[in-house]
Amino acid sequence: MTTIAIDTLDFVRRLTDAGIPEKQADAHARAIKDVLSDQKLATRADLRELELRLEARIATVKYDLLKWIVGLLIAQTALIFTVLPKLL
Repeated sequence: MTTIAIDTLDFVRRLTDAGIPEKQADAHARAIKDVLSDQKLATRADLRELELRLEARIATVKYDLLKWIVGLLIAQTALIFTVLPKLL
């Protein structure tokens, strides 16, 4: 996980250019820097790792679902062949 680097001097300059008092602009810059430094952001590698784990899990679920469907299809066919002659 990485943190975001922020140019606080440029941030303060932009705020003061917009008419915000320098002391208040400085407080905003420090607050944003603190908040962003506390955040744990996902990197591309983190996202790729998560994607690979999800793909593996999806493949497992697909296989399990296919096993159930085939099993139920066989059971249904056996039931039909068992009951059908008795009905005729």
